Amino acid sequence: MVAQLHVDVHDGRGPYALLVHGILSSRAQWAPNLDALKTVSRPVVVELLGHGRSPSPTGPGPYTPDGYVRAFEEIRRDLGAEHWFVVGQSLGAALTLRYALAHQERVVAQVFTNSSSALADDEWRRGVQATLPDLARRVEEGGRDLIARLPLHPARARHVPRDAHRALVADGDLIDPAGLARTFLHTVPDSSVRDRVAANRVRTLLVAGGREREFAPSRSHAEATMPHLEVVELDAGHAVNLQAAEAFDAAVTAFLAAASAAAPATT
Repeated sequence: MVAQLHVDVHDGRGPYALLVHGILSSRAQWAPNLDALKTVSRPVVVELLGHGRSPSPTGPGPYTPDGYVRAFEEIRRDLGAEHWFVVGQSLGAALTLRYALAHQERVVAQVFTNSSSALADDEWRRGVQATLPDLARRVEEGGRDLIARLPLHPARARHVPRDAHRALVADGDLIDPAGLARTFLHTVPDSSVRDRVAANRVRTLLVAGGREREFAPSRSHAEATMPHLEVVELDAGHAVNLQAAEAFDAAVTAFLAAASAAAPATT
């Protein structure tokens, strides 16, 4: 089964660019960046299952990282795009990195931000495998009231533009408890591509929020093992594209424009 994710396709110039947000977020994650991204691409904004306007399938298959890879590839085919950019934030970065590794011939270039799940080591994986089943159970039982109390809920986000914060909080009310629980159970535990990034052949930009110290070991691993990787560090935390939106936009648009110019003709 391939999940029918909610997709917003925006006008712009250049290749399509798939944008994938992280857990407890929504399409609002990218709102401050869209105008800049439209100058070098045609943004294709999706929402994770159980989030925003996407459905919450009952079976585990669509929630698995490989299930998302299949869904992204179906979106590309539906757009009629031979090649595109992919951009991932947090958990979304784990999914876009996995997609780019599986379909390297389809990706002109990729961008990702701080993502512990994308580059998680065995200790991290054992930890979430031990704790997330109980969290998933509590989310299903506690519903949206419990979701609103989670530390990662957008209501607790800091240093985010006011309009984006308001939209993220409003979309937080759309999160489906059952869909979020399945995300904890079936997406997060197997999200890491740490052992696969050495096979990367795609031009890649990591825009790192330097104030999130917990991400530093993962960043170091990527810098040491991932070919074709460039890193830009910004004075921001986890939500670097929101907390340093102007600098993020400048780095990403320059990178994508250069990648597009260097690539064969793309659609």
